Amino acid sequence: MKHKLEYLLQQAVTALKTQGILDPDLGAQIVLERARDSQHGDFATNLAMLLAKPAKTNPRQLAEKIVAEIPADDLIVKVEIAGPGFINFFINPDSQFQIVKQIHDAGSEFGLSSIGAGKKVQVEFVSANPTGPLHVGHGRGAAYGSAVADLLQAAGFEVEREYYVNDAGRQMDILATSVWLRYLEVCGEVLPFPSNGYRGEYVREIAFNLHKKSGNDYRRPVELVLEDIPADEHQGGDKEKHIDALIERAKTLLGPAQYQDVFQAGLNEILADIKDDLREFGVSYQHWFSERLLMEDGSIRQALQRLDAAGYLYEKDGATWFASNRLGDEKDRVVVRDNGQSTYFASDIAYHMNKLDRGFDQIVNIWGADHHGYIPRVKAAMRALGADESRLKVLLVQFAVLYRGSEKVQMSTRSGEFVTLRQLRNEVGRDACRFFYVMRKSEQHMDFDLKLATSRSNENPVYYVQYAHARVCSVLRQLDEKGRERNLHLGMEHLHLLTAEQETALLTTLSKYPEVLEKAALQYEPHQLIQYLRELANQFHSYYNAHQFLVDDEKLCNARLNLICAVKQVLANALNLLKIHTPESM
Repeated sequence: MKHKLEYLLQQAVTALKTQGILDPDLGAQIVLERARDSQHGDFATNLAMLLAKPAKTNPRQLAEKIVAEIPADDLIVKVEIAGPGFINFFINPDSQFQIVKQIHDAGSEFGLSSIGAGKKVQVEFVSANPTGPLHVGHGRGAAYGSAVADLLQAAGFEVEREYYVNDAGRQMDILATSVWLRYLEVCGEVLPFPSNGYRGEYVREIAFNLHKKSGNDYRRPVELVLEDIPADEHQGGDKEKHIDALIERAKTLLGPAQYQDVFQAGLNEILADIKDDLREFGVSYQHWFSERLLMEDGSIRQALQRLDAAGYLYEKDGATWFASNRLGDEKDRVVVRDNGQSTYFASDIAYHMNKLDRGFDQIVNIWGADHHGYIPRVKAAMRALGADESRLKVLLVQFAVLYRGSEKVQMSTRSGEFVTLRQLRNEVGRDACRFFYVMRKSEQHMDFDLKLATSRSNENPVYYVQYAHARVCSVLRQLDEKGRERNLHLGMEHLHLLTAEQETALLTTLSKYPEVLEKAALQYEPHQLIQYLRELANQFHSYYNAHQFLVDDEKLCNARLNLICAVKQVLANALNLLKIHTPESM
């Protein structure tokens, strides 16, 4: 309905361009909104007000000319001009019934859009360091990123989902050293574990598996391991210097090949666990991008050469700096340290250069909210590389905070004290996890209520929505049990009998689904789809409680069955899009 009105308005604009009233090259973005007050019609547009200035005419007079050129159509009963130039449309009441037929004909494809056709979008999300299992904080980014990517695909975009594997740098060296020290314990060595090492039980498991596979191949005497190592924090020393010294000792005693074996053992097991965890959570990727590849294929060097050629690099204090302050960042950034090692930011510059070179029309990065300060420097790098920074969209996700009763659960990957995404999923189920994670705007704070998520009541929003789908299935089972059959054609012929208040409300809400889907995709806001589902479910439950469906009047019965089957289809389409199950009984 909305798209039809947009098409009719576009026809009117084209006619005015032909008449010379509007410039032929004038772009006209048509924005239609549903009227808040039915007295002002069903839809309204401010098109005349937007075009009045470039057309050098009075908005209300332009509105009159637009209305005069709108082609006649049975969809429209009346068009009015209000205020300074708003155009209000009053829709033929009979047209509301067409939505039931449209939903039936389109089935699982109802609501899909082609607005993004021909455009390539990359969505990079989660990208948690492979130093431990995913925890409940990562889960929100996973659910949100997955939903954003799936919405964009539903809107017609060609979407590539990517996970950036931070498999290089100091944190990975700390992990490898932690695994090796636990391995030495398995071998029978007795040594204090560093306070800044990764202490989770998963590190012990990796070490045990390494020993099971390789025996004592990587064993070294504890005396050599600890000789002249700076004191740890609990000994009055510096924990950072302590762990860095242990890393260097591991590399020295093992040598490059064996150190790489230990490093890879940790990386491989954790990354395999992450992949399995996300797959079970309903998240899939087309591409897993390795940070180490950027070092191995010369991408970092190439990126820095491009920045240097553009005049954005300089030397100071033995280090190489990127003059990002000139491009909107709060200060300049080091890209090569005085020891010759490139920084994490240098890898990020090379990674975004790689993304740009792959030809995406839009690059969407989904980061934790604690990365907010990182955005200006990445956008500065985009500009320095000669790219349009508008091609990059950074969306921030607040970590979810988990509560058990009134007690907040602390989470730290380093200490090993955290609740994994897998544990959460096993406790409350994938459906509740994904639904709860995208209920609010991504940048809003979120407390995850375990008790509510596992309750089987109308207070639980995912249960309430799924129950609406199950209730329709229950009505259809009752129909079968009574030995009656649904007459689709008879029901379509008598949709005009659906005049109850709840029926009119459902018809209106069903017709909104394509608009909500498109808007949620273009604004990267899956919570809009959640809000829609809750509204549709609420209206259906009210309808279910107020009316009988299997009435004796076959015409009314089948009209109502067609309506609730349309509700069932839309619920299924939206829930499937969110990777949430659609139970037939509850």
